[in-house]
Amino acid sequence: MASVTPTSRFCVRSVCQPIDFSKDLNIVEYGAGAGVFSGYLLDHMTPDSRLFLFETNDILFEKLQELESPRVTLYDRSVEYVSELLPEKVVGEVDYIISGIPFSFLDVSTRNSILQQSLNILHVGGEFLAYQTSGHLKEPLQQTFGNVKTGWEWRNIPPMTVYEAIKK
Repeated sequence: MASVTPTSRFCVRSVCQPIDFSKDLNIVEYGAGAGVFSGYLLDHMTPDSRLFLFETNDILFEKLQELESPRVTLYDRSVEYVSELLPEKVVGEVDYIISGIPFSFLDVSTRNSILQQSLNILHVGGEFLAYQTSGHLKEPLQQTFGNVKTGWEWRNIPPMTVYEAIKK
């Protein structure tokens, strides 16, 4: 866990602002935690959208199992294996990735592998949306995606840098 408190509703809205919920979507969430984003996404997604959640903390994973939605697929494995774990028909067809995993805790090769896999599982125009406690992810996202926009959400404890990178 990277934070002592759940992500605020303000941060959730800020990160999810680019998402067009009017369409059927494939959304992947890295580090789904206690389900703050998952609940918001499920409330806004169409009935035919799919949500793929990754969480390695056993206690949080157990809490996510309470979601009990046919639109949700849960993985209690690291996103280091995301391209192997997602169904083959979803790889290259993901619309959005939402990530709260603490990239600053990862070694450079693991971080770069996750970002490259993220690029590979998105379709052209798909977006990588992340929130982090600092600006450390800007350069790696720029190197991987060739573009990145950043913002800041103060109404969260701690305040978060919000990232958006689009697969071109």
